[in-house]
Amino acid sequence: MRDKYIIFSENGVLENVVSRDEAIEKVKQYHEHGVDAYIVSETEGQRIQENQEEFQRPKWK
Repeated sequence: MRDKYIIFSENGVLENVVSRDEAIEKVKQYHEHGVDAYIVSETEGQRIQENQEEFQRPKWK
């Protein structure tokens, strides 16, 4: 079984359940348009959506 991913921005879900390669390509496309997008696992994305949590942008150190 192939892993699936969800693409989030600070404003919520941009893309639901895509493959790894699709997710990477979509994030690159969003970046070209000035949108910060992040890839999370399908499981984590569903948890965020079900609990109606806000997506917490990663903080790089």
